This record gives sequence, C-alpha cells and structure tokens, in this order.
Amino acid sequence: MRVLFLTNEYPPNVYGGAGTHVDYLSRYLSKLVQVEVRCFGDQMRHAERLRVRGFSFNASELCCPRSLRSVFGALQRCLDFNTIGVDADIVHCHTWYAYFGGIVAKLNYGIPLVITVHSLELLRPWKGEQLGRGYDFTCWLEATTLRMADAVIAVSLETKRDILRLFGLPEHHVHVVYNGVDLDEYTPMQGVGTLRSYGIDPSQPYVLFIGRITRQKGMIHLVRAIRHFVAGLQVVICAGAPDTPEVEMEIRSAIARVQQLRQWRILWIQKMLDVRSKVELYSHASIFICPSIYEPFGIINLEAMACGTAVVASAIGGIKEVVVDGITGFLVPFRQSPDIPGPIDADQFELDLAVRVNTLMADAVLRQKMGTAGRLRAEGTFGWNVIARQTQELYKRLAEL
Repeated sequence: MRVLFLTNEYPPNVYGGAGTHVDYLSRYLSKLVQVEVRCFGDQMRHAERLRVRGFSFNASELCCPRSLRSVFGALQRCLDFNTIGVDADIVHCHTWYAYFGGIVAKLNYGIPLVITVHSLELLRPWKGEQLGRGYDFTCWLEATTLRMADAVIAVSLETKRDILRLFGLPEHHVHVVYNGVDLDEYTPMQGVGTLRSYGIDPSQPYVLFIGRITRQKGMIHLVRAIRHFVAGLQVVICAGAPDTPEVEMEIRSAIARVQQLRQWRILWIQKMLDVRSKVELYSHASIFICPSIYEPFGIINLEAMACGTAVVASAIGGIKEVVVDGITGFLVPFRQSPDIPGPIDADQFELDLAVRVNTLMADAVLRQKMGTAGRLRAEGTFGWNVIARQTQELYKRLAEL
C-alpha cells in the first residue's frame, strides 16, 4: 500500500501538535506501508519506505491583504502537491492548510481521502485575528472537506462528538485514533545542561509550560494564575511562534506586570525547543501546567506524563481522555460559554489552577506518585506503534470498498 501525506508542518518546520503527530506517524507507518510526505518548505528525503518533499512558495510577493497571504499560499502549494503527479492508494491530509490538496487528489486521481482532525476551525474563532476574512474561507474549506472525505480521524472522543455535532457526518465515517508519544525519546532524563543554559536553577522546583503563543493555549490565564502561586516558586514558560504580534504583546505585558511583584522567578524562553531540550525540561519540572481553553487532544500533557511529571490541566476537550484526574495529575474545572471562547469565570479558573499547583508543590510524594502513574499510562495506551497499526487498518478497510 502507498500512502500520500499532505501537511503544512514537517521537520524541521514544526511548531505545534499536528506537526509532531505527522512526524511520528509517518515514521512508524513507514514500517508498515510505503509513505510519501508532501509538505510546506524545502525538505527533501528519500529513504526506502519514507519519502519527503517540501514545496516552497514566497507568499510575501502576493498583492493581497497580509492576513490572506497564508491562505492563498496554502492553496497554491496544495495545487503544487498535485501537479507533479500522485501515485498513491490513499491521500491523508493534516490541518486545513492541506485540505484543498486532498480534495484535488481525490477528484483528479480517484483515490480515497482521509482527514485527521487535529483541531476544528469552527471552534477557534480567535483565528480571525490572524486570517481576517480568510477565517471564513478556512471554515468553509473545513466543512466541505470533512463532508467529502471517505474517512475522518478524530484525535479524541471529544473531537469526534464535536465533528458529529457540527457537521452532521454519519457516525461510522468518523474514527477515533489518539495522538501518541515516542516512549524512547520522551523518557525521564538526568542531565541539566539545557536548564542551566536558560538560567533555570535545577536545585529549585519549577512549574513548566510549553506551547505556542496563541489564545487556544490559555497562556494569559497561566500568567494571571501566577499571582496565586506559593511565593518563591520558579515558573518556566517556553513559548514561541505567536499567532499575531498583538497576542505576543498581550502576553509580554502580562508577564511584565507579574514580574514587577518580585515574588516568583519567571523565566520566559521565547522559542520552540528541540525534542531533547523539551524532554530535559519536562523531566525536571515539578509540575507541567496546561491551561488551554480549547484542546482536541493535548499532546504536550502526554509528553510530560511520559517524562514522569505530574500534570495540572484544564478539564476540557481531549485532555480529559489523557490526564486521569487524581491519578496522573489534576483536571481543573472549566465552565465555558458556547458563544465566547474561554472560561465563564476567568478569575475562578485561574484561582483553581493555582490551588492545584500549590497542593502539588506542598506534597513531593504525591507529585512522584502521579509522575509514575503518568509514565505507565503513556506506555499502556499511547505508543506510536499502536497508533500506526490502527491507522493502517483504516486504510485497509477503505481500500477494500
């Protein structure tokens, strides 16, 4: 079987969970089937069972509003994906950036189309700040592609429920295949060289956040919650790739205000780190915190758990299927309005985050117990070899139709 992946992100150009997913899934699937990846960039790799080809496009030359450049750039590369010819049995697309390419391949080459839903545009209205009217287009493209797909993969049960609710697809067309974690790479690490290089004191406990600077990740709630943290605590925020300059400035101002109180040591690493550096940060953190306001899966929580770290996270979306409340960490109640993104009572949510952090910081035995349980859960449910086999079985069923 020959499978064609179409994606925006692929190493070394990875800035989110979808890119991490495509990276590992393509590698593990290539042990079972022939995989070709076409992505945004200049990548080029020709291994025996995994081929990668990047497609570049200079969107800055487009004579259109800046907010639309990424939209039209994506459409152009989706055409380029197809004009060099497709020799595959399945086309499998990841994120809206690649959806148009999947439609073109399905209709012109007559092959089944599989979509993995890493997030839903309809549930991310803040993307309008980044894309302008292009957000209306990406919502239309999402709905059109999901209804045309031969199979849709949801990364959690919660995401499947959202898809069925929003798009009215037949339930048998939507399959749940979780994200995974590489248990050999994401494993507790002893070294502290990365910590020292960023000014983190390895002899002192710290709370860790890793993620993109986007409203989805709830960074503003984390920064505000710090005011309720026990005094003297280190807080390490590893965040880059801002959606917009305005969102970055909002976070920068909020961090500056908290730093002026001089009760906590706040370190902001303003870039996306490589895997080894992330593993070291996860491994030595006392707590990993994930205050997301929307999260179809939350792969960062799984990475932290695999590294033996207790998690405090929003009780939202797929996070509830990854973090076991009271066992691998704490889930923080999150009441959300159907019309406005974010918690109904932000002050209470931020206070609840801090209460759970402070509870764990006061109990090293509980932190250790939760960290151990998290590693065991990652090993038992979320290995990429299992996820690759589940994906291959779906391909086989489609090929037999």
